[in-house]
Amino acid sequence: MTSLLERYKINVISAETGKAGIEALQKAGDIDLVLMDIMLPEMDGYDTMRAIRQMYSFNQLPIVALTAKAMKGDREKCIDAGASDYIAKPIETEELLSLLRNWLLR
Repeated sequence: MTSLLERYKINVISAETGKAGIEALQKAGDIDLVLMDIMLPEMDGYDTMRAIRQMYSFNQLPIVALTAKAMKGDREKCIDAGASDYIAKPIETEELLSLLRNWLLR
C-alpha cells in the first residue's frame, strides 16, 4: 500500500501496530488522513480508531478503514468505531484514490 501511494506523491507514515500508529500520529502532528487497517496485531484497528477519536486534536481527522474482506455489517462497525469511511480489500487503485481525494479536499 505504501509503495502504491508513494507513486502518486503521497507522503506516507506507516506503523505495524495500533499503538505504534498512535505514537506516529502524535509525533508527526500534521497528518491529513489516516488509512487504518482493521487487522492489526496487539491493538486492532477498531480500538485504535476509538483511541484516536478520544484525542482532542485528532477527533475530526479523516480515518478511512481498510478491511480484509467485505462482510455484512463491516461498514457500520467501522463507522461506529470512529472511521469516516470504509474500503474493502482487494483495493482497486482508482477507487482508493477517489476516496482519498474526497476526504482530502473537504
